[in-house]
Amino acid sequence: MGRLTNAATYGRGMDAPRVLFIGGSGIISSACSRLAVERGIDLYLLKRGTSGPRPVPEEATVLRADIRDPASVKEAIGDLEFDAVVDWVAFTPQHVRTDIELFRGRTRQYVFISSASAYQTPPARMPVVESTPLRNPFWRYSRDKIACEDLLVAAYRDEGLPITIVRPSHTYDRTLVPFDGGWTMMARMRQGKEIVVHGDGTSLWTLTHHEDFAKGFVPLLGHPRTIGEAFHITSDDVLTWNQIAEALGAALGVEPRIVHVPSDAIAAADPEWGAALLGDKAHSLVFDNAKLRSVVPDFVATIPFERGAREIVAWHDADPARQVVDERYDTLMDRLVTAWRV
Repeated sequence: MGRLTNAATYGRGMDAPRVLFIGGSGIISSACSRLAVERGIDLYLLKRGTSGPRPVPEEATVLRADIRDPASVKEAIGDLEFDAVVDWVAFTPQHVRTDIELFRGRTRQYVFISSASAYQTPPARMPVVESTPLRNPFWRYSRDKIACEDLLVAAYRDEGLPITIVRPSHTYDRTLVPFDGGWTMMARMRQGKEIVVHGDGTSLWTLTHHEDFAKGFVPLLGHPRTIGEAFHITSDDVLTWNQIAEALGAALGVEPRIVHVPSDAIAAADPEWGAALLGDKAHSLVFDNAKLRSVVPDFVATIPFERGAREIVAWHDADPARQVVDERYDTLMDRLVTAWRV
């Protein structure tokens, strides 16, 4: 295959880069799909079903196949080759092995979507940079992502597989409330009920709007300086968890009644919720995006969470069917509030 065609810089007289997204209508990938076609990329989306709440761009070519069924993928893509293939739904080493077998020799760049939760947890120093060690003993999701990265780095070293690793942190859109339990927290605020915020609420957290993520991601597609490299893409908008709750409350027009509960206590009451806290959200995380800016010099995140919070409330209020309360979380919060209310 020939040289890489940079999706951010191709111009008149050049063929549009052909890029395949496996997925493409998720929280993060939907914004990247829209921006990719806006920038003239010949975008293909490999999808199993319908798009749900995030429609795919009309300009994209949809290929119907199930990435967990390699035979269906081979049939769908035929003899197509790509400047870049991005798998938005690879979570285990077996998923990555399947991708390598499917796309080895058919793409100039394979982009693996990892996770910033793969970084050393808790971090020994901040800000976090791409060379921060990868280690998360608390969360299986993160350990699986690390194993995927290890497999890909070995393939790059051993056979020159043209990989790029991207590590999103907490990226959201209007459909996603950034607290466990989703709309449950918002419903409690609106009802005047107390809500649970882990720890003392002062740990620092980085929230990234999916449109800002896309501005950093799309220029990496086909970029020759990304091969063999890892990048995280985050906002510089850093808030405490108390501030995040207060921004959501302001968007609802209420003052949140916060009860602080130690993360260990939450984990003891609910291991699933606790794993996401101890393996990720309970620890302050601030990122240095200098490496990303070295290849995407104009990257800047411009959407503060206060605006994002208003988008979240407006989207949920537009259709009451979206205001789903998780009764299990609601009951659990009642118990925790009762036990830890000062």
